[in-house]
Amino acid sequence: MAAVGSKPSEGPTEGSSAGLPHGRYGRSRTADEAADRKLKIVGSVLGVVLLGVVGWFGYDYINGTKISAEVIKFDVVSATTVKAHLEVRKDADAKGYCTLRSQAESGAEVGRADFRFDQREDRIDKVVTLRTMSKATSVELLGCHSG
Repeated sequence: MAAVGSKPSEGPTEGSSAGLPHGRYGRSRTADEAADRKLKIVGSVLGVVLLGVVGWFGYDYINGTKISAEVIKFDVVSATTVKAHLEVRKDADAKGYCTLRSQAESGAEVGRADFRFDQREDRIDKVVTLRTMSKATSVELLGCHSG
């Protein structure tokens, strides 16, 4: 006990533990536990990155091969034949087909055909012949697909 007017003692007294009260703030991490936590965080981040890369390549594989085309002009040769000038743009190693449709003046479909493009070029200009059931007045590109 301190005398009146004397200064209180600073620091721990003999017999008391130095530092924080035991059990009050949880237990302290050991070096192994801290290393395990860091490894779990690094492993989780690398796992997310790997999933992202696999997802990107999967998306690119499914949507990466694009084939596009445009009907430059068409010519009605006869009542049963139309010639269309088709310009196709694609990856050089891509293979695919484009679908053309011809319509009569009434709007009825009179012909439809798929034309394959397997050449190892990235731009193809080709005149294709479309057979029709009756006289066509228009030619329309419905779309192109890889495969």
